[in-house]
Amino acid sequence: MFVSERIIGGRTYNFSRRIVVMAIVNRTPDSFHDKGRTFALAKATEAVERAADEGADWIDIGGVPFAPGPEVSAAEELDRVMPVVEAARGLAVVSVDTFRPEVARAVIEAGAGVVNDTSGLRDPAMADAVVGTDAQLVICHSLAAPRTAYPSPRYGDVTEEVGAFLRDRVALALSRGVRPDQIIIDPGHDLNKNTHHSLELTRRLDEIAAIGYPMLAALSNKDFIGETLDRPQQERLAGTLATAVFAILHGARILRVHDVRAHYDAVRMTEAMLGWREPVYTRHNI
Repeated sequence: MFVSERIIGGRTYNFSRRIVVMAIVNRTPDSFHDKGRTFALAKATEAVERAADEGADWIDIGGVPFAPGPEVSAAEELDRVMPVVEAARGLAVVSVDTFRPEVARAVIEAGAGVVNDTSGLRDPAMADAVVGTDAQLVICHSLAAPRTAYPSPRYGDVTEEVGAFLRDRVALALSRGVRPDQIIIDPGHDLNKNTHHSLELTRRLDEIAAIGYPMLAALSNKDFIGETLDRPQQERLAGTLATAVFAILHGARILRVHDVRAHYDAVRMTEAMLGWREPVYTRHNI
């Protein structure tokens, strides 16, 4: 990695020895997993507080899903996310999932430490929004514009093509003045990919990690896990945890998750087995 230690949202992270648990809080009526359970502001605020209590390092707040759906204006998106950003400040590093530069600029000014762009800099001005700030920029692989369908995606070699895309978009960000120590990459599991694509990408995640920037893996409860195991969305936690640990061992350093407590334990245990973390206490056979 270009820079293994970074200060993000006022907190220091050494990605050579630390895995970040990034909680998902969506203030949307049509979110992928929670189906609008945290759309109401009070519910979103409760979810933020619960995620922090359960050990989330970062909290990723979304106002518009990537998946196909009706248009949501920038003003409405800001109305949705800004009160949640304010609620999360001080509890964890605040991230905002957005593809709009104007939203990115506003939330950074409000204290967000991370901008999570699932469109992969489809609008290059997203890079401009973080230039001159201390905010991190997550560059994610996807093919379709946000909120639009992309049926039956085709790849020759999905891992090579995702890697080439991310290298190109990283170069774009750097050319516009984004610092190397602001960049995070995300291969975009299931975003314009079928289950075979996502499994192949996971199998070869070390090739994506070799690009040289901290890698985020957004695996939680995704359809490639459900289709592999024949499990409905609310029964995918065991498969998600197995995939998360595998991803860590192949270079992932940030996990974007729904079930914070379970991932917190899986991550901290994996860190201990890798020799990165000491046990909280030792009594057995001492």
